[in-house]
Amino acid sequence: MEVVDIAVDFEDYFPSMVESMGAEGFIMELCNGFRLLMDVERGLITFESLKRNSVVLGLNELRDDEIVGMLSEGDLDGDGALNQVEFCILMFRLSPGLMYNNASKHWVDEYI
Repeated sequence: MEVVDIAVDFEDYFPSMVESMGAEGFIMELCNGFRLLMDVERGLITFESLKRNSVVLGLNELRDDEIVGMLSEGDLDGDGALNQVEFCILMFRLSPGLMYNNASKHWVDEYI
């Protein structure tokens, strides 16, 4: 089996969003993202809601195992879905610019 290295360019926009929107505005924007992806009846991001909304986001080629992996990455309580706090924590963990910025650590504690 041939192993192929794939380089992915990743630009972390979260630090500049925090700078321009402020901490409270950024958290509100994360909450808007959560509401976009969640199952309205359950108030959680579920496998079904993430799969359905991934098409809207242009990620329609995601496999089921990738969606499960995304959910399990942030599922802190083990219920198989993401609540709003788990989603926000996951977004922070996925942003190197926020994770390694001392100023952001302070307001993460304040807002999350």
